[in-house]
Amino acid sequence: MFRLEQFGFRALWSPYFFIILLLLTLLYFAFLFRHQKRVEEEGLSKRQGVLFVFAVLLLYLIKGSPLDLLGHLMFTFHMVQMALLYLLLPPLFIAAVPDWLWKRMIGLPLVKPAFRLFTKPILALVLFNGLFSFYHVPFIFDFVKTNVFYHELYTAVLFFFAIIMWWPLVNRVEEESELSGLKKIAYLIADSVLLTPACALIIFSGKPLYQTYLSGELWVKSLHLCVPADMLASLGTIDPEVFQIIPPLYDQQLGGVIMKVLQEIIYGSVLIYVFREWYRKETEEPDPGL
Repeated sequence: MFRLEQFGFRALWSPYFFIILLLLTLLYFAFLFRHQKRVEEEGLSKRQGVLFVFAVLLLYLIKGSPLDLLGHLMFTFHMVQMALLYLLLPPLFIAAVPDWLWKRMIGLPLVKPAFRLFTKPILALVLFNGLFSFYHVPFIFDFVKTNVFYHELYTAVLFFFAIIMWWPLVNRVEEESELSGLKKIAYLIADSVLLTPACALIIFSGKPLYQTYLSGELWVKSLHLCVPADMLASLGTIDPEVFQIIPPLYDQQLGGVIMKVLQEIIYGSVLIYVFREWYRKETEEPDPGL
């Protein structure tokens, strides 16, 4: 019986990834310290600082902790990763960065036109949900999951478009606020609907869809994404069935259900926040007819 510890410390806790995230966090706060006058003028709240650190820790949990390894062993954990990485982390990240810094980044000549185009609400919805759905087409999923370069590329691109998808909802940059009030609620509902077909395909399929969790050869290739080659070689012949707590079909269906449930929890929380903000603004604004 294999235990997770047999994959080694590097596979479980990704120390190099932790160091990279730590350095990026230090550089981020060092940059803000260098621009202390700007921070004092336009503000960096303690809440934003805490949110940024929390977002970095969440990213490490998703991609650097045993959850990443478990995502290659069971489809259920893969979908937990997807929900946290693309549905929870992006709005936290957007909220954690001060508005003046967002203005500076998206105001760059090469960034501004593309950002303005991609953050158009309808296009943002279609691009993110389309890429998410394509990713879970079986032959695309198996190809990406067994190729280090394309896996990292697709992950980065999908995360970028997750930021794009969340931007119209949670950004507070005045010039970038295209949605307000009830439009944000409609946007969230549309987003939830567009993600449903991919989850339904996974949940209601009558057979396991992904060879990455069935074929020993593809499964081992997918492990190369998170387990050092020398450690993987030292384990000898291993079979995915050793790690299957439940049958593959049930694992797949449970993953789809968890993804949908987490989506509804996250979207529901944002919906409540958006509704309260809209209601507060409506009650605070004086009636022009009075």
